[in-house]
Amino acid sequence: MRSPANNAQLALLLEVAGTPKPGNVDRHRDHPDLHFDHFLAGAVGSLSGLRRAESGAPVGEAFEAAVEGMSDQRGGNTQFGCLLLLVPLVRTAATGDLTRERARETCEATTVADAADFYRAFEHVDVAVDDPPEGMDALDVRRGADAVPALEERGLTLYDVMGRSEGDGNADEWTDGFPRVFREAERMLDDAGLASERGARAFLRLLAEREDGFVRTTSGPEAAREARERAAAALDGAEDPEDLAEEFVERGINPGTTADLTCAALFVALERGLDV
Repeated sequence: MRSPANNAQLALLLEVAGTPKPGNVDRHRDHPDLHFDHFLAGAVGSLSGLRRAESGAPVGEAFEAAVEGMSDQRGGNTQFGCLLLLVPLVRTAATGDLTRERARETCEATTVADAADFYRAFEHVDVAVDDPPEGMDALDVRRGADAVPALEERGLTLYDVMGRSEGDGNADEWTDGFPRVFREAERMLDDAGLASERGARAFLRLLAEREDGFVRTTSGPEAAREARERAAAALDGAEDPEDLAEEFVERGINPGTTADLTCAALFVALERGLDV
């Protein structure tokens, strides 16, 4: 029987193996500087941090360790957002029933030290993020460890930091008990076929439901709106998902937040009995 850390690693592998996922790296498509192999190496490297989460280490410490291990490949940032969602879910699953309520309690219980470790994780890889809100420059995550004194001065926990990341899809999951993750996990369990195929279909559903924050940050609001609309068309049969995947990769439209949510949903589904 796989442990929560092993299921989290498997979720990372199943997510990147699923195809087609318009705009994302999958087993059929690479980005110019970020390849399928980098994601495989990232999943392997992250296991030590995931095991720390499973064994009871603080969420921030486990997350930074997972990101540091993930970064041990030449591609750079492969699964930062996935790990941000997975670590508290692994921590929750390792200590009892994996429910929305208990996952939210895990996040709410984070500390200022967890927030500091979260900021330190940004020193391991480059992560595309929006500029901070007005008056929050001292807490810009891109400052890494240099922002820790401001965190400590203000007494902000990791949960508090997520609460200040308004409009970020992953932060919204953190502060609201992972609603989209758990809902999509149930859809996966009701689906049929291989787990990686279910993950690819989940990706399309999630992208069609809500504009992707990473696309908005890296390609602009019009591209985010287009990605959502065309994912919905692919679900309805009006677009070929394979053709859409090729086009989005060529144009650099990369729904990374949607991939993060898909990965986390795969983990929840695996914990609840998804067969592989």
